[in-house]
Formats: sequence, structure tokens, C-alpha cells
Amino acid sequence: MSNTDPDSQGESPIAYGSPVSAGSHVRLDAPSFAADPHHVYEGMRRHGPLVPIELAADVPATLVIGYQVAVQILNDEVHFPADSRRWEKNAAPGCPLIPMLGYRQNALRTAGAEHKRYRRTITAALETVDLHKVHDAVTRAAEALINSFCERGTADLRTDYAFPLTFRVLSELMGFPEDAAAEAYQGMAAMLEGVGAEEGQQRFVEALIGVVQQKQAEPGGDLTSELLKHPDGLDLMEMVNQAALLFSMGTEPLCNLILNALLLLMSDEQYGGEVLSGAMATRDAIDAVLFEDPPLANWCVSYPVQPQLVGEMWLPADQPVVISLAACNNDPVVGGDRKGNRSHLAWGAGPHACPAQPLGLAIASQGIDLLLDALPDIRPQVPVQQLDWRPGQFHRALATLPVRFPACPPMRLA
Repeated sequence: MSNTDPDSQGESPIAYGSPVSAGSHVRLDAPSFAADPHHVYEGMRRHGPLVPIELAADVPATLVIGYQVAVQILNDEVHFPADSRRWEKNAAPGCPLIPMLGYRQNALRTAGAEHKRYRRTITAALETVDLHKVHDAVTRAAEALINSFCERGTADLRTDYAFPLTFRVLSELMGFPEDAAAEAYQGMAAMLEGVGAEEGQQRFVEALIGVVQQKQAEPGGDLTSELLKHPDGLDLMEMVNQAALLFSMGTEPLCNLILNALLLLMSDEQYGGEVLSGAMATRDAIDAVLFEDPPLANWCVSYPVQPQLVGEMWLPADQPVVISLAACNNDPVVGGDRKGNRSHLAWGAGPHACPAQPLGLAIASQGIDLLLDALPDIRPQVPVQQLDWRPGQFHRALATLPVRFPACPPMRLA
């Protein structure tokens, strides 16, 4: 890589300029992309590892679809910082992606010393989590949810299981009252899908301000209180931003991971049969999903502070560079047996790699195991090809996952 200004290169054959002007207008917010992103990624590969795209109308960006290039960028915070303030300053008025990608005082949207400070607080809080208590929380939530639909013989695993499971468990771990958690989730969902994003952001922030203020007055044994205890002394809005990051990354993406893994286990005889027979661990099936359909398919956004030469393409300054975790994981140059292989980029890499991997894996694995133990004959109600995927530039998320199974009476899972 080089950070040399291309204007000094004379008559260079290397492409430079806005990625959109380079000849591609793939829109990541299009329903057609959500319906079959892997087909789109395959078509992109003729451009090389860096592809010109639009995240939304008139929001140009570069999508990284090459595994090795992604690893380089993810480990180069100097040239590819996550701080989006310069991009945000020049964004068009009313840009729908500012609520999602704009600068935040948290470990995801900062760089350098500021990023290290926020990451310290989150890592310290996560280290206090008792996985035995997490196990109990998941068991309670799963038992109540499964018993609410097991006598019907049908369910929508998104609305009846995966979402309420992750929502309840994260709300408990964060110490969120039920009404505040519901407000926060609704606001977050609007931001993620880009529908009413500004109003969603306001709802999200207001709900979290209330929670933080409550914990300041009455701390407890939860992650929000642990963030407040940290010696770095976060102020109110810094606290809100760290709590927002933990809650948002622990609900929606985790729900989608559980759904995508359950879909694989129900539709792929090899994975489903081996997990149910005990020949394969649920973790192996989850890793297969993290390779093929990670819940955050396009993420880890950075903003070069000056033009960057990567391979044979100049990336403009202050324009988003988005890592396609899904496309990079499926890059043909990194093929091979995926059983037991955890080299995927679904958790990110480098200084911004997700610090909550053990917690997320514990919740997802147990949630899947409890459902399959209770309802081993569960099957999709419709062919996999007919399932709808929710539009969105960043996630890989089923709209619904309707299933059928032999009806049974309520049960104890513990």
C-alpha cells in the first residue's frame, strides 16, 4: 500500500477517482442485492478485490471483496481509520446513512487514542460477565419462548424465538428495563434498515440516556453499571454510546446469526444430521454460517484520510471503504475444508475485532442447542429458495423463518 498522492504520478494507468465514476453502480440497498448477494459478489470479482459501489443513492464507496486485501486494511488503522467525521462533514444534507455510519464516541467509530480508551472500557466490562449466569439467562428465555409455541406445531423462528431470545438475554445482561430495551431496539432497527433512521436514532439515544441515568443513581451487577465503574470515567454521552454499541451488536446481529445457523441445520442434511447425532458440534455449524452468511455481511467501515493506493486502484480520501465480510470469506483464493476452520472475518480483525466473541458464541450455541433438543424434528415450512431476506446494505437477515414440527406439551429445559 502507498499513501502517495496520485496527482504526483503523472500519466498513470492506475484507476483513480470516485468509485462510482469508475464504472459500477451496484447499490447495496437494493432488494435485488438482498435477495441474492452471493450472485452479486461473483459478478463483482471481475473488477478485482476492490469494487466501486453505492451504499445508497449518491453515496459512493468501495467494497472490499478480496480476503488478503481486507486483512491488510483491517490491520492498518493509520491509513484506514474508522473515524467518519470528515466524510460526514461533506455528506449530502439528509444522507440516510449518517445515523448508521456517522461519528460516535464509541469503540467502533473512533481511531487512535480515543478508540483505545473506549475499547478499554468495553473490554473491562465484558471481562466481568459470568458465563454461568449467561447460561441461566439463555435457558430461562428459551424455555419460556419454546413453551409459548410448542403446542401449536408451527412458529416463526424470528419473531417467536431468535429475536426475543437475544433481546431478553442482552437486556438482562445490560440491566435494561423492558420498556427502555424495547424503545432502544425499535430505534436501532430503524437505523439499520434506513427507514426513519433519524427518528430511530433519537428514540435509541433517549432510551439509553434514561437507562444510564438510572444506573448512575442505582448501579447493579450488569454491563452498564460496569461501564460506569471504569476508572477512565466516561461522561453521560460517552456512556450512552458504549451501551448503545454493546446492545446493538448483541441483539440484531446475534439474532440473525442464530436464524442463519438454524436455517443451515434444518436445510443441509450434512450439518443438521451431524449436529443432531453428536458427530459435529453446534460451534462448527455456526462457523460454517460465519463463513457463508455472516449476520453483518458488509461492515468494518473505514475512511482513508488521504488517497490510498491499494493494488492497482486509488481509493479517494474521506470516502467509505466497506469490508464485505461475506464476499471475502468466500474469496476463491482462500478455499478449502471449512470444518473446524475459523479463519473467517465475520468478527472483524485487527484493532477493531469484536471483543464480545465468547459471549456471542455462548448465547448463539446454547440458544440453538436448546431449540433443537426440544424440537428435533423442526423443519422449514417453505422451500429455502422462497424465504425473504430483509433489504439492507450491511446485514444478512431473514425477514421470517416459518417452521413446522410435531406439536408437544410444554417442557422443562434445565
